[in-house]
Amino acid sequence: MMQVELTVNGEKRSDEVEPRLLLVHYLREVCGLRAANVGCDTTSCGACTVLLNGESVKSCTVLTAQAAGQQVVTTEGLAAPGELHPVQQAFRSEHGLQCGFCTPGMVMAAVSLLQENPSPTEEQVRQGLEGNLCRCTGYHNIIRAVLAAASTGAASAVAASTGAATTATAQPANAQAEVTA
Repeated sequence: MMQVELTVNGEKRSDEVEPRLLLVHYLREVCGLRAANVGCDTTSCGACTVLLNGESVKSCTVLTAQAAGQQVVTTEGLAAPGELHPVQQAFRSEHGLQCGFCTPGMVMAAVSLLQENPSPTEEQVRQGLEGNLCRCTGYHNIIRAVLAAASTGAASAVAASTGAATTATAQPANAQAEVTA
């Protein structure tokens, strides 16, 4: 066992973990955060995407020990409790989800994309999300949601989300549906 210290959704944490514990399992099992889903364990699906120091990573391939001393933001930490981040709101408004399994990873990938490119074209959105798979939607509404978020000026909120996330507190696991919808 080893002690790791990191910040998750603005909350400083210090936990004893196995050195081989994947970040996705740490978030789900130790922190009680359920938005990052375990889909493939091979970086193929993107359902476990989170922000690590503001950059999207697939948490199924990052050891918790590698995240020590860093900031992790999950979908639960994008907005204040009871509120939706502009990207989350766009997914909701544009019906960018069906079963919802991929949605947290898609949202986090979209947040990262909009941080890098606040006004992407449809092709750039498709390229930016290519590492995240959805089996239900056909991607049409997901692309529309990201473009809608960009057109509403979500980029400024996206840029602030990393800073805002440092002041937000982690939400209980049962708050996921409200935040990720």
